[in-house]
Amino acid sequence: MASQGGTRQPKYQRIADALKTAIQAGEYGPGDRLPGENDLMAAYEVARMTARQALGVLQNEGLVEARKGAGVFVRAFRPLRRRGIQRLAQEQWGSGRSVWSTDTEDRELVVDRIDVREEEANGRISEALGVPAGTHVWARSRRFVLDGKPVLCATSYLPSDIVAASAITQVDTGPGGTYARLAELGHGPVHFREEIRSRMPSAGEAERLALALGTPVVQIVRTAFAEGGRVVEVNEMTLDSASYVLEYDFDA
Repeated sequence: MASQGGTRQPKYQRIADALKTAIQAGEYGPGDRLPGENDLMAAYEVARMTARQALGVLQNEGLVEARKGAGVFVRAFRPLRRRGIQRLAQEQWGSGRSVWSTDTEDRELVVDRIDVREEEANGRISEALGVPAGTHVWARSRRFVLDGKPVLCATSYLPSDIVAASAITQVDTGPGGTYARLAELGHGPVHFREEIRSRMPSAGEAERLALALGTPVVQIVRTAFAEGGRVVEVNEMTLDSASYVLEYDFDA
């Protein structure tokens, strides 16, 4: 099948497209095993490398996952819909609800690998927070696991002169989380900015998120501003790209 530009698609891409169409049509459901390399070689009369590349395309797109010694299976995990605007509304965290409750609905969310510490801000963080390099900040690192699958690692940085001795420096920040505690301290966020980019993960990120080989991550850096424009939090988040749909819903 020729593309619109007249150039012929590579064989591995045509096989990948055929498998993708079969998945979307329900011929292979969540958890089902796809034809293996030998099956594809016979069905499409291609070399092993071509069959392997075709399956690799689906893995890179997050549609399937390889299980060592068992084959390639359609991902059973339902992507998480991250509602970027609704989740940060003051009525959400201001009423004691987690910003995550907008995304997860009734699914099981576990927060683990929690590390809360005071440290000196490096150049990147000091610039983002608008404080001199070496200024003490509180850092909150944690991993979010949904339905048993790691989906996000995040580290928040907050000025020590605001949050020291508050519940923000504890593992459990209480109802409504960090933003509710900031509001109680008189520094509640009134404006947010999120910067989003896609990249390949580091080895450490791939381990923490249990990423399949070749899976990119989405990096979101959120900055929270209090009244008057002071930055009260910088949150660096690394998301498994195959586990998320990023949704932004707003009026024209």
